[in-house]
Amino acid sequence: MKKKVLAMLLASAMVFGLTACGSSAAETAEAPAATEEAATEEATAEEPAEETAEAPAASGDLIKVGIINNDPNESGYRTANDKDLKATFCEENGYDASFAYSLKNDEQITAAQKFIQDGVDYLLLSAADTSGWDSVLKDAQDAGIRVILFDRTIDADPSLYEASIVSDMAFEGENTVKWLESQGLDEYNIIHIQGVMGSAAQKGRSGALDAKVAENDNWNIVTQQTAEWNAETAQQIVQSVIDAGTPFNVIYAENDDMAKGAVAALDKANISHGVGKDVIIIGFDCNKWALQELLDQNWNFDQQCNPFQSSYINDVIQTLESGGTIAEKTIVMDEKGFDATTITAEDVEKYGI
Repeated sequence: MKKKVLAMLLASAMVFGLTACGSSAAETAEAPAATEEAATEEATAEEPAEETAEAPAASGDLIKVGIINNDPNESGYRTANDKDLKATFCEENGYDASFAYSLKNDEQITAAQKFIQDGVDYLLLSAADTSGWDSVLKDAQDAGIRVILFDRTIDADPSLYEASIVSDMAFEGENTVKWLESQGLDEYNIIHIQGVMGSAAQKGRSGALDAKVAENDNWNIVTQQTAEWNAETAQQIVQSVIDAGTPFNVIYAENDDMAKGAVAALDKANISHGVGKDVIIIGFDCNKWALQELLDQNWNFDQQCNPFQSSYINDVIQTLESGGTIAEKTIVMDEKGFDATTITAEDVEKYGI
């Protein structure tokens, strides 16, 4: 597609905010199948309906974007992230967007290759794994396609992408471990439930805890297993520890859904949890229902991971389309943690996703 400078009408529209777009009827194109437990249906690339809304650009051209994401059913965070992207990248806002989903890196790379063949103007990527992207991103660059990372970082040459709008997963882990340390337990016996191995979220959240355990004799990992973001698998992991009779007093789950599954195992065994109870519960993402668990003091701490990145991505695209220069190549989302002893009902409403 020809790259054209956007007309004044589009620029004006973006100043006053994006139109929230509803879902339109869509044709589906073959894309990699999502094979993790959280994603069993074939991934699809969504095409806009034939009936088009009035294009905001005077030229009438839509900006063609291919968006590769993890499966929306992976977690509440991912559902909110996908909804945010679809609300921004739609015809009413000047975009022709196609979506592909998978929790597996090789399938995402296949989707990227297809989008390159389709001649998209921009490739937006939330990678399932941090490695393996250099070759396909070089192909995109050679084809004149601009790449923007969102949500997660990758281990690739920064010259291969225009911008990175991401969460600081290392900070998330460090902030959470710092809070846990502040609880001043005589001994930390931790059930560590990890996300999908190799993802930026897993690396950042695991890395901080691993470092603290290595530094302190009174910090112990009872078990460290991946539940791949899945609540039921997390419940099974905790149940196996309970059945073995191994003592523990902390559950460090790398997302809210896995923390929820862990708590289900505790409830089944009549083990108390939360503020002033037998087991400290830690989650990540700040789903509204999880923050409510903090407010009710059934959980102890939840670390925010902000899923609302689409407006930042849109700003980058509009800057590039108008011939401008990106001021910051890496934009880190503002995030914080919530303690059950200080969280308010207003926090639940404002920050819950």
